Amino acid sequence: MKPLILISNDDGYLAKGIRCLTEMLRPLGEIVVVAPDRPRSAAGCSITSTVPISAKMVRKEEGMTVYACTGTPADCTKLALSQYVDRTPDIVVSGINHGTNATINEHYSGTVSITKEGAMHGIPSVAFSLCDFDEDADFNPMTSYVQQIVRMVLEKGLPYGSLLNVNFPPVSPYKGIKICKMALGVWKDEFTRHETYYNKDYYWLGGVNIDRDPNDTLNDNWALDQGYVAITPIKIDETDYSLMEEMAGWNL
Repeated sequence: MKPLILISNDDGYLAKGIRCLTEMLRPLGEIVVVAPDRPRSAAGCSITSTVPISAKMVRKEEGMTVYACTGTPADCTKLALSQYVDRTPDIVVSGINHGTNATINEHYSGTVSITKEGAMHGIPSVAFSLCDFDEDADFNPMTSYVQQIVRMVLEKGLPYGSLLNVNFPPVSPYKGIKICKMALGVWKDEFTRHETYYNKDYYWLGGVNIDRDPNDTLNDNWALDQGYVAITPIKIDETDYSLMEEMAGWNL
């Protein structure tokens, strides 16, 4: 039996990135796509709980079925696992995202939220992003890397609750792959204030991501800047165990 591959994204089912991803992975297994019906970037792990969501089949052919869903990326994964697969997927794959999900961006990312949902269900999960926001970005140089990583995860598996966040630099050829830690940083000047004709302020989200340690050669930002594909293993368990040990000595 061919591996069952569940695919989703946060740029919408019509985005070039997810269409390229499905073609890259079709030789590797049976494909089920459940993706948002419109762009839902930076949705994080948000879910829809106050209104119903729906989905419709938009494409079906041998080895691949595609659904468009009105919910968030996390909704899409939940709905797919509940209603649209007849067995547990062998892997959950998200992307290919138009834009970076390296460093602290992964906390906000709808792309990574899909794989977090997969990991919470014990399914090996991988998120792919290209550091290029162009709607017509060239994803072709990623093909052999994407296939290699997915094949390896299908063969080796991942520990329960772990996932891979994979980011590609915007320019190829790539120098190779680096296994990285997540660069720590902060968004600076996230909102800019504007004023309407009625003297009412409104704010537009923007800002610059500041890396706290740009010279750290182990982090994903450094690897991407040097032209490497950055793979960052992430765990769902966010417990700070060293702080737990320290707090055990507090007088609480």
